Amino acid sequence: MRKKDPEVFQTVSDGLKKLYKTKLLPLEEHYKFHEFHSPALEDADFDNKPMVLLVGQYSTGKTSFIRYLLEQDFPGMRIGPEPTTDSFIAVMHGDTEGVIPGNALVVDPKKPFRKLNSFGNAFLNRFVCAQLPNPVLESISVIDTPGILSGEKQRISRGYDFAAVLEWFAERVDRIILLFDAHKLDISDEFSEVIKALKNHEDKIRVVLNKADQIETQQLMRVYGALMWSLGKIVNTPEVIRVYIGSFWSHPLLIPDNRKLFEAEEQDLFKDIQSLPRNAALRKLNDLIKRARLAKVHAYIISSLKKEMPSVFGKEGKKKELINSLGEIYSRIEREHQISPGDFPNLKKMQEQLNAHDLNKFQPLKMKLLDTVDDMLAHDIASLMVLVRQEETNRPQQVVKGGAFDGTLNGPFGHGYGEGAGEGIDEAEWVVARDKPMYDEIFYTLSPVNGKVTGANAKKEMVKSKLPNTVLGKIWKLADIDKDGMLDDEEFALANHLIKVKLEGHELPADLPGHLIPPSKRKIPAE
Repeated sequence: MRKKDPEVFQTVSDGLKKLYKTKLLPLEEHYKFHEFHSPALEDADFDNKPMVLLVGQYSTGKTSFIRYLLEQDFPGMRIGPEPTTDSFIAVMHGDTEGVIPGNALVVDPKKPFRKLNSFGNAFLNRFVCAQLPNPVLESISVIDTPGILSGEKQRISRGYDFAAVLEWFAERVDRIILLFDAHKLDISDEFSEVIKALKNHEDKIRVVLNKADQIETQQLMRVYGALMWSLGKIVNTPEVIRVYIGSFWSHPLLIPDNRKLFEAEEQDLFKDIQSLPRNAALRKLNDLIKRARLAKVHAYIISSLKKEMPSVFGKEGKKKELINSLGEIYSRIEREHQISPGDFPNLKKMQEQLNAHDLNKFQPLKMKLLDTVDDMLAHDIASLMVLVRQEETNRPQQVVKGGAFDGTLNGPFGHGYGEGAGEGIDEAEWVVARDKPMYDEIFYTLSPVNGKVTGANAKKEMVKSKLPNTVLGKIWKLADIDKDGMLDDEEFALANHLIKVKLEGHELPADLPGHLIPPSKRKIPAE
């Protein structure tokens, strides 16, 4: 029986903060969750803008990609074929340009980086925040990471746990973009390890196959196939990860054969990034649910170990025995509490961490703490979901603007401008008039009455295109401008023009563009 109604919240962000502090944090602290998995969340984690994390081997174009999105240099930026970015750079909005060093960043309560303190000085000396006034950064922040190198040497010389830092960021960002170089596709051991460290965040991962203009189409097909095959072995998901192919810098294309493909891919990627501010609240909610599930499993593991430990003699021997049989403990918890195996932490890593702990200091199972989290998942999260939808409806125009996102919106270089239904947009003459004589011949075979053919007669001709009825129905609606259920010669020519547009692989417009309206009908006000 529930004792009280779900909490009432003003905003999603406030709701998440309150739920975390009052219901999930006590469970995390009681079972030392922060020492095993991830530091406690802070207010800034709930308030910050959506973040995009860029990960890739050196020279795959990560920094150039950011430069391309922002359309301006950022402080601390270095680009070159050798490993140039050897730091984590958080590129964020600021009123003035400047660089804030890592040690200052981790004491700023307004920035979501305070808990990176635990990675030590070796990391903080390699972490900076580049601030600059840029319209793109008003909606999102971008994290540039050191290029991942092949070979063993690098891993030893970093001085901090690179994969663990990336995992920390992966938990808190909205999108992870893995960059690969189409020109030299090679996934090093460290990169494979890094991708595996992003486990449980596959929903945030997108892949960019960059520098694709440097190879011929046939070669590009092979590289794409090889990339998908390699990723399939590393990322364990039933879904195929979305890969965007292109050349993300402002230089001329070396081999321009695939220009159309690159333009379409770029538009798709931009749309994906532009949707981040709108989906940010939902992402934070989703991440809190993931964290709560892991915290519950962690509590069961810790309390099971405590239960098995002797109170006086043979502690060390028993500890070794329990750590070795952790896999069996996992299976037992799985059965007893109906928990999915995917919710358990990595077995090997957990065994290593347990070695450093005194199992006797662990806490026994305290059902009240777990019930509170279950209650949160079952009831409070549902009421927050309603609030998420309300916030999305009230602020539908939250999209990333500025930089490269504005370059292709309007004007002749907009995606698909002057093609398909847009063909003839700048011409004085009606574009359909070019082929009208051919359409007129067909029109007069369909027995027009008073210069118009009936729907039934027009249908006989239109179905010859083999397009489905749903598409032909839409074409009919667009072409029957005066809405009289019949087509005159101009409307019939227009219907055939739209069929041609669709057969050539273009999309139909939602409303008929002005340049496609027959000249004699341009006086009719649109309904």
